[in-house]
Amino acid sequence: MTGDKTRRGLFGSGVLIGLMAEQVVMFSVPLLIFQHTRQVSSLGVAYAVEWLPCLLAYPFAGLLADRDGGPRLFSRANTARAAVVACAVLLIALRPEWTVPVLMATGALLSTLVAPIRMSIEKVVPQLAQGSDLARTQSLVQNMELLAMALGPGLAMVAVMFLGKIWLLGLAGALFATAASCWLVLPRTAAATPAQARGAGAIVAELGLGWRLLTGNRPVMLLAGLNFAINLVFSTVLAANAAVVTGVLKAPESQYAMLNMFVGIVGLLNLLLTPLLLKKFDVNFLGSLGYTVLTGCLLLLGTASSFWLYAAAFVVAMSGVAYFNIFNRTQRVKAIPREHLGKVMGPFFLVGLLSYPMGGLLIGTVGASVGPQRLVAGLAVLLGLYGAVFMPLTIRSFRAKEVSRVGTGTEPALSGGQ
Repeated sequence: MTGDKTRRGLFGSGVLIGLMAEQVVMFSVPLLIFQHTRQVSSLGVAYAVEWLPCLLAYPFAGLLADRDGGPRLFSRANTARAAVVACAVLLIALRPEWTVPVLMATGALLSTLVAPIRMSIEKVVPQLAQGSDLARTQSLVQNMELLAMALGPGLAMVAVMFLGKIWLLGLAGALFATAASCWLVLPRTAAATPAQARGAGAIVAELGLGWRLLTGNRPVMLLAGLNFAINLVFSTVLAANAAVVTGVLKAPESQYAMLNMFVGIVGLLNLLLTPLLLKKFDVNFLGSLGYTVLTGCLLLLGTASSFWLYAAAFVVAMSGVAYFNIFNRTQRVKAIPREHLGKVMGPFFLVGLLSYPMGGLLIGTVGASVGPQRLVAGLAVLLGLYGAVFMPLTIRSFRAKEVSRVGTGTEPALSGGQ
């Protein structure tokens, strides 16, 4: 049987390689669309086309993860992403005039398949880790996301010199296929679902159950509110990032491209530092620290008058997100019964992701009149006030739920499925 270290290594490799493939796609697709249209509005349309299926997919993906157990779903979804990218490359090579609609359709399909990937990871982490290892494994996932932001664009920038942007998509497809193969040997622990429970009525009932379990779980609902607030402010930063860096701060496009790589390098440092921090501090402290650092850096982003101050604040803000998400990922998994984890996390992700199009709308309306940096600064102040009230409340709520679970003997099992 595959050893625990090998399983964790394959788990981490699959996550990292899949995220790197996403970064390669995110590097090449916008450039290809803009190259063929020379219209920024086309990028906005492409972004909008991606959002709707992504949002709607999460509750269903959570249900699939509960029924499947995680590893099989992760492998199948990554295999499907590889097939989608391969079809896109083939169609563009045969019919270059179809490039823009093919890429928009590809973006929508790939974003839909992100949901089962994220839900599979949520489902598998508590199968591989328990106790103090749970927080370390969650920090591994979080820092893999940051590391991929350095390795993915770096790989894309090197590969594009030899392959060209279209064939760069082929490289992404190969990475998706590799990620799928990494999880093939992970244990599959799906609970058997009776055939009669697989109809449309059962699906609607299980989706409804997920929403009821989420709204009835006070600490997880408070956490969802914190996630929504953070995502709303950060989405305004991301929506305005290019305009602020190249327009307001007058930095060249090459420096804008370096931002994600800086974030990824800091992600690697976090990967090394986090185990040491977890030995000295609990996840509640790291969550509070991350929220505080994030809020302060967002305020700096809203007031920075030079690119280098802006870049430093952006990178440190992403580190704050990483520390908050160790708390976020660890506590929510412990507060939800494992058999319903996917059902609850689907709506949980949906609530958090709703803030992204709202942030874009804020930039397009309020940001256009008052300026994007002023908007970010104002939202950062509100985020700090919100966190001062709800962060301690959320921590106390999780502690109370943990005491209640232990006292009644209903604590969700966190040992890995063997």
